[in-house]
Amino acid sequence: MDIEGRVVVVTGGASGIGRALSQAFGAAGAKGVVVADLDEPGALAVAETIPRALGVCTDVADEASIRALVQTAEDTYGPVDIFCANAGIFELGGAEVPDEAWQRIWAVNVLSHVYAARVLVPKMLERGEGYLVHTASAAGLLTQLGSAPYSVTKHAVVALAEWLSITYGDSGIRVSCLCPQGVWTAMTGAVEREPSQVLGSTAGRDGMLEPEQVADDVLAAIRAEQFLILPHPEVATYELRRAADRERWLRGMRRVQAVIAGSLPHDEAVAATAADRGAETGGGETGGGETGGSPD
Repeated sequence: MDIEGRVVVVTGGASGIGRALSQAFGAAGAKGVVVADLDEPGALAVAETIPRALGVCTDVADEASIRALVQTAEDTYGPVDIFCANAGIFELGGAEVPDEAWQRIWAVNVLSHVYAARVLVPKMLERGEGYLVHTASAAGLLTQLGSAPYSVTKHAVVALAEWLSITYGDSGIRVSCLCPQGVWTAMTGAVEREPSQVLGSTAGRDGMLEPEQVADDVLAAIRAEQFLILPHPEVATYELRRAADRERWLRGMRRVQAVIAGSLPHDEAVAATAADRGAETGGGETGGGETGGSPD
C-alpha cells in the first residue's frame, strides 16, 4: 500500500515507536496523521511536529474511546486507511500479579487491538481495502523472562494479527505484525541508556534500536504488504530454533533466567549451552526474547 495521501491513526503516539511512526507517516506524505495517546499533552506535542496531524486523548482500554478516535479521524481527514495499534504497557511478575493488573494489561495490550478491528474491519471491507498494523514484540514469538502478563498478551497480539490476515487478507485488508527486541523507549530506560537488565540480555547483545529505525521498517513493510516485521532479524532464527527443539530452548531459557537472577555464573551457562548443543556454536537457544523487546 502506498502511504502518500493516506489517513493514518497511531495509538501510543506520544512517545517511543508511536511517536516515530507518526512522524514517519507525516514525512511520507500522509493525508492526515492522528496521534492518539492517553497522554494528551504528549499527543498534541507530537502532532505539532507533523504537517497534517491531530493529537487526540484516547484510552485504548475503552472501546468507546477507540470508536470516538476513529470517528474523529474520519470527521477530520476521511476514512482511516492505516491503523497502527501500537499502545502497550508492561507488568513485572507471574501468576501472582493481581487480577486488576492482569485485566489492565489485557485490556491495553490485547483488547485495544480487538476494539480497533471491531470498528474498522467492516468499514475496510466495504471499501475493499485497509491496513492494520499490530505492535507485538519478540516476546510474542518467544517469551519475556520476568513478566508473564507481557508474554501472554504479546503472544495474543500475534495470534490475533495472524487470524485477521488469514480471515480478511483476500478481501483487501492487509495486516502487519511488528515484533522487535530491544528498542530505546521509556519502557527500556531510554533516558539513562544503560539499564543493566536490558544491556545484559540477548535483546541488548543483538542491539538496541532507535524508534526511528523501527518506524522505517514498518513503513517499508506496509509498502511491501509484508505481515511479519522483524527489525531484529535474529528473532527469526530464535523462533525457528524454538520450534525445532522446544525442550532444548526451554532448558536454555532457564539458564538465561538463572544468569539474570545471579544464581548461575555466565561462564557456566555458556559451557552448559555448548554441551547441550554438541559441536554447534553460537547463540539462540539460550537467548532471543528473554527481555522480549519493549517496543511500545
